[in-house]
Amino acid sequence: MGDIVIWTGGLVGAYLLGAIPCGLLVGKARGIDIRTVGSGNIGATNVMRSVGKPWGILTFALDFLKGLLPVVLVPVLAARGGGGPPPDWLGLAAGGAAIVGHSFPVYLRFKGGKGVATSAGVVLALHPPAAGIGVAAWVVLFFTLRYVSLASMLAAASVAAVAWLLPRDPRPALAIVFTLLAALIVLRHRSNIRRLLRGEESRFGRKQAS
Repeated sequence: MGDIVIWTGGLVGAYLLGAIPCGLLVGKARGIDIRTVGSGNIGATNVMRSVGKPWGILTFALDFLKGLLPVVLVPVLAARGGGGPPPDWLGLAAGGAAIVGHSFPVYLRFKGGKGVATSAGVVLALHPPAAGIGVAAWVVLFFTLRYVSLASMLAAASVAAVAWLLPRDPRPALAIVFTLLAALIVLRHRSNIRRLLRGEESRFGRKQAS
């Protein structure tokens, strides 16, 4: 019973950490409510376009850490608090909780970001080869097409594919979660998809919403 309480506390903590709206806080520190400019999204891309490149990079780094740290720290803290090894699913669940927190933050009435940077942190912690291939796919697609949204969606799909092709665990849990994660990222980009289909999506470097 005590272990369950500790695990639950760890997952709630991961959600609350993931829910911290880093982009909004960075924008506020520069005197800008990021929700009222550009695309209105609190993610790194809108911060970079509306506040400045260094602040967008900072936002990405903070959102990335929101995904990485729960995966690494929650199992460690659970082991110390419970006196025994935590279940091997706890890190994966903590990463998922952080992503849900970022996408649906309680602090902002559940209106959050698209989850790309936070997901990248989770993937790096759980499956470094998939993270490396995802980054490579994003870089190639972005510099070829200059669409952040399209590069992000296709990179997420590549991560899911790698998780199936190069499993780090004999069970398919990680691949299933990464597939669901890719689906969530695509779902969160549905407005971008509509603009892509209409030929209205802005390429990076322009001041239109993305």
